[in-house]
Amino acid sequence: MQTTEVFAETARWMRYAEEDLITAETLLAQAHIPPRQACWHAQQATEKALKAVLIFLQIDFPRTHDLNVLRNLVPNSWHFKTTHPNLAKLTDWVTDTRYPGTVPEPTKADAIMAVKHARTVWTDASLELAQDGFHDESIA
Repeated sequence: MQTTEVFAETARWMRYAEEDLITAETLLAQAHIPPRQACWHAQQATEKALKAVLIFLQIDFPRTHDLNVLRNLVPNSWHFKTTHPNLAKLTDWVTDTRYPGTVPEPTKADAIMAVKHARTVWTDASLELAQDGFHDESIA
């Protein structure tokens, strides 16, 4: 991909990540919405932010929702990789919140933590993308 294409695709993925994050934050503020909905959108925001970084770095990634697998593809030189050493709990929300099963429903506290974690990953990814030369006013 050409640099302009890489920047455009990175911006698109970061925008989608931010939209999922805003949705999670909005749902979290609604008392009548089950917390599992905010958890799911938090996972999706994190996944898309990680994939945006990989697209920017031109690193191929598998079709997966496993956030640790995606994070592990990021070079060790990226600070957010070490500041978020375990994304398993966020990964769990992709299936645990979408389908009924034996897993207990997430609590409001679970949703608050998931959304906070997702916001931190998104912010850290945005900052490091900018430090590595990516500039997009729509996400800064």
